[in-house]
Amino acid sequence: MKQLKLFFAAVAVGALIFGCKAKEPTAETQPPEKPKAEGPATLKTESPAPAPAQPEATASAPAEAPRKGYDRALLRPALLKDKAPEIFQVKFVTTRGDFTVTVNRAWAPLGADRFYNLVKHHFYDNASFFRVVPGFVVQFGISAYPPVSAAWDNANIQDEPVIPSNKRGYLTYAKTSMPNTRSTQIFINLKDNASLDRQGFSPFGVVDGKGMNVVDMLYDQYSETSGPEQDQISKLGKAYLDQGWPKLDSIKTARLVGPPAGAAKP
Repeated sequence: MKQLKLFFAAVAVGALIFGCKAKEPTAETQPPEKPKAEGPATLKTESPAPAPAQPEATASAPAEAPRKGYDRALLRPALLKDKAPEIFQVKFVTTRGDFTVTVNRAWAPLGADRFYNLVKHHFYDNASFFRVVPGFVVQFGISAYPPVSAAWDNANIQDEPVIPSNKRGYLTYAKTSMPNTRSTQIFINLKDNASLDRQGFSPFGVVDGKGMNVVDMLYDQYSETSGPEQDQISKLGKAYLDQGWPKLDSIKTARLVGPPAGAAKP
């Protein structure tokens, strides 16, 4: 998961832009990323602003308390190889509300299997939505625990064909310009981002129903240039984010909740 920097094709200028945190962020030109080593970011806080709304906020049942610590199975990525069901659902309980994701393994089998194993072992519990670019993407997937991040540093999976487009609400792995660099970081498309299809970003699931109402409300007032450094999140964990970016929303729990009533269609 060597947090290398993701890149986007800047169509207007025909050049490649690297980095999850480009100097001049634009909604269309920068998807999710994985960092190189950089100096610590300046600690800043800003006032929240309400976000838009759209597609399921799963009614909250009594919420399960986040785990204290992490599942030690996460320290051995090579052993987490269970095959995912063809269709399965994951319920995210977050600091902003709940939403459910339906994963269709036929869209991206390797991506679906990786996500299934990560959720099964609670990888995403306590992790923050560390990058929210209004009108573009919400990104998460760096562990709250440095030992876990270190264990997944090189646990990449191969690229897969793009089957459904990167539509609003669809989940896709972050990757770099190099082949086969998907690992644990994921982004949710906040709008239709068809330009990412041509760059090989393969969706594997979709936020159900009104869940995008919750995703749209995730805190988005830390800009690309004032937000946290991914390398530092990996090295220092959630304490780093809580100190410098306390308004970021986070995942309390992400749990497998069984098969949906019907399969999602591309």
